[in-house]
Amino acid sequence: MKFRWTSVAWSIVYLLLLLSLSTPLLIITTLFLIIPAVVLFTTLSTKQFIVHLLPVLLIVGLITPVYVVLALYFLIPAIVMGRWYKKRASALSTILAGTVTILGEFLLLLVIGTALFNFDLSSYVNDMMQMVTSPLSDLGTGNPLMTEFNLTSEDVNTISHMTIQVIPMTLILSSFMMAVITHSIVRPILNSMEYAVPKLKPAREWRLSRSFIWYYLLGVVINLLFGNSDNSFMLMISANLLPLLQIVFKIQTIGFLFFVVYERKWSKIVAILLALPVIWLPGLWIIGIIDMAFPLRELVKKSKR
Repeated sequence: MKFRWTSVAWSIVYLLLLLSLSTPLLIITTLFLIIPAVVLFTTLSTKQFIVHLLPVLLIVGLITPVYVVLALYFLIPAIVMGRWYKKRASALSTILAGTVTILGEFLLLLVIGTALFNFDLSSYVNDMMQMVTSPLSDLGTGNPLMTEFNLTSEDVNTISHMTIQVIPMTLILSSFMMAVITHSIVRPILNSMEYAVPKLKPAREWRLSRSFIWYYLLGVVINLLFGNSDNSFMLMISANLLPLLQIVFKIQTIGFLFFVVYERKWSKIVAILLALPVIWLPGLWIIGIIDMAFPLRELVKKSKR
């Protein structure tokens, strides 16, 4: 086995990450839980992978059995991304495969919880909001100077409703970020193990389909027609589609700015400084729409001649 000792080391890392779920580091380690399994699955045969995995699950099962379920949960996207790495698929398709798998698992958990355990997401969010806002309301009641914290039950219901509306976008972004973090760490690790996998295109080559403009126009129309309606499904589409597409346009804008800096032969630091306002300031994503709709990059090339 070419990576025998390295594989054993990654099995130990995987075990330690699983055991760390019982510590305050839970929030951080969860983001990296897919990584060891991806490395092991990519660099080992299926039989070798099982041989390395079983002792880890056995030890975890003896100490904290419930974490075996979590391990299996995160094992699925790890295997999917590992298969894509083995096929030498493009970095973007690997990230998207991981994103879709993680998102699918999130949705499957919601379906199972609703169907088998009568889990009501709306009631759960509302109860959590009540628990969080109750101390603030008590603070406002006991102190006349802080009456702005005195939230009524109607206010809490409104906040809960708004929270539920953006859950789809939150799930999508969370799935995407987990896949991106995994790829960003796994790729250099695999390269160091002489298992080369494709990297993402340079930021200057980021160009997305023009069809996103039509999706955005569709979102605007939905928002105009159903923004004040009682149709919860259309309201959810409106609350999630436009913000997600704005993130897409920000990515396109950053790609365009990196392209300009590259063509002008400026320092990469300039590109980073230009990209930061795009991330934090509203409205600059319009540049991405213009870059999609018009041949701005060709004009930049011509102006350089």
